Amino acid sequence: MNIVDRRLNPRGKALENRQRFLRRAKGVVQQAVKQSLQSRNIRDVLDGGEVSIPMDGMEEPSLRRGSGGTHDRVLPGNKTFIEGDVLPRSGGGGSGRPDKAGEGAGEDAFRFVLTREEFLNVFLDDLELPDLAKRRLTETEHESPVRAGYSVSGSPANIAVNRTTRLAMMRRMALRRPSPETIARLQAEIAACEEDGLRLVLEDKVKALEAKVRRIPYIDPVDVRYRRYENEPKPVAQAVMFCLMDVSGSMTEHMKDLAKRFYMLLYIFLAQRYRHVELVFIRHTDRAEEVDEDTFFHSPATGGTLVSSALEAMRSVIAKRYSPEDWNIYAAQASDGDNSYSDEAATERLLKDAILPASQYFAYLEVGESGRESVSHSALWRLYERLRAEGAPLSIRKVSHRSEIFPVFRELFQRRQGHEKATS
Repeated sequence: MNIVDRRLNPRGKALENRQRFLRRAKGVVQQAVKQSLQSRNIRDVLDGGEVSIPMDGMEEPSLRRGSGGTHDRVLPGNKTFIEGDVLPRSGGGGSGRPDKAGEGAGEDAFRFVLTREEFLNVFLDDLELPDLAKRRLTETEHESPVRAGYSVSGSPANIAVNRTTRLAMMRRMALRRPSPETIARLQAEIAACEEDGLRLVLEDKVKALEAKVRRIPYIDPVDVRYRRYENEPKPVAQAVMFCLMDVSGSMTEHMKDLAKRFYMLLYIFLAQRYRHVELVFIRHTDRAEEVDEDTFFHSPATGGTLVSSALEAMRSVIAKRYSPEDWNIYAAQASDGDNSYSDEAATERLLKDAILPASQYFAYLEVGESGRESVSHSALWRLYERLRAEGAPLSIRKVSHRSEIFPVFRELFQRRQGHEKATS
């Protein structure tokens, strides 16, 4: 039996060396990616790119002769030492380039280009995602089978009966296979024939036709055709992702970093599900404004906290630019839970009447300082919890560490798996 391996070979000849390097330098690469994320835009998380790795993290273990112990040596041509002198030891016993005065380590950082898949794997590893979820997020697009003509091999369940019958008929006509009507007509002539000589001729003719029928089968294996399918990307869809964030003074840099990773994860999910994804950044204190990404994360702002101002701004943007009939709308809100008591009624009304009915999914992330978990719930948390109990399409989560971000999306993944089972 001959086995033909038709798996595609990787393009890079040094793929094994590259993978070995990434495994060995995993900790250093993760740290480099973490630093890269601080200056990287959310849209750029899918592009891979170059990261800088310090050379002191690239040292490989090696064997060398130790500098300790006493050695007896013969040094020919020596003019400095005499018998009994003790030779001074060389310092360090190592190798490498010496540091220059005032220049620290003296070696440049090692710059390494990560592919899209490698960058995403490191990023998702840092968030401690389950392997199944990680595989779903790193897929570039989902494919579905569509009809693509016919093939000469396949599953019996995919036999194309009409095409097979048509090809069989064309073959029989080309080979002039006698029809049953022709043989029946000759047999009727034999029965009515009274002349013995003519009867023998007709009988020989019938035998020849019957032999030809046996040689030319009604359906031959070469006639059989199977319906053929090819995987093609799903129809193009578009989505818009609203990023809402409280930027009042109570939001620390750690909280904003958690929020940025939260937005990146949602963007990765949407980008592999939809071909076209737009981002809208809305920040708020006691008033809200639509801004660019750099202003959203880095520009300081002061004031109180009114969540309804951000929801009202989102409602206005949807009405102007993103009709729910043409866009899949997703919203992600990050906050420390603070909100004015007088604003609770307006927040609930906007969520129920405008935001949630137009949204495919709404995710709320209540961020806190690392190691400071609050046992009490904020008023904003209680509001979202009540809406979720009523069946609203939202997920809520408290996080103080980046590894706690993914459970916010667990409900969304479960819903997607259920949809796939229903459509399969």
